[in-house]
Amino acid sequence: MSQKIVFVYNANSGLSSSMLDSAHKIFSPSTYNCNLCDITFGVFKENTVWKKFREETNLEFEFLHKDEFKVSYPESEFFNTSLPIILKDDQGVLKNFIPTEELNQLKKAEDLINLINGKEAKLTL
Repeated sequence: MSQKIVFVYNANSGLSSSMLDSAHKIFSPSTYNCNLCDITFGVFKENTVWKKFREETNLEFEFLHKDEFKVSYPESEFFNTSLPIILKDDQGVLKNFIPTEELNQLKKAEDLINLINGKEAKLTL
């Protein structure tokens, strides 16, 4: 089993934040500031391609909103980093796995899945 991959969304947790994010995706999608959210979730539900991958992969995932990340990993060097970001928990030490800049260039769930699989394959060689 590989190490855990930690996804940190550039959004806060909670129902009100979720509702605001959905409205933002509908009314001003070009200014929405979490490409990871946009790729993995549509306006109202999880992307079906992403959900299938997430449910079928052998990789261990942890999903956190930015407020949850700050509570779960307050000592992390990534505490004040740009978001969204995907980190790899390597025996309790977080390492950059997919930085914000790389995430923001992705267009669809398949792109993210291919990137994760490619990087994971390189790490397990």
